[in-house]
Amino acid sequence: MNAFVVAERIRVLDSEKLQRYLDAVSPTIEHHGGCYDVVSGPAEVLEGDWRPQALVIIEFPSREQAIAWWNSSEYASLKALRREAAVYNMVLVEGVE
Repeated sequence: MNAFVVAERIRVLDSEKLQRYLDAVSPTIEHHGGCYDVVSGPAEVLEGDWRPQALVIIEFPSREQAIAWWNSSEYASLKALRREAAVYNMVLVEGVE
């Protein structure tokens, strides 16, 4: 069953570092079988009060592959860079069969 990492960018702390992160992260995602489904700017609110600055949805073939990416040594330094660059909320969810 596919799994999705859903990330909401809350605040940019350092735009230069964020760009370095964004330029480098795709190969780590692809190495674990994942791909970007959505990378957005501000979202159009259809209902409720949620107004994300930016959303990212990354799809993986399985929860295990998503966790392997998250815990990988190749992503560790990028994860640290992302945390210096911006504040995010992130969740992992499984798709429906």
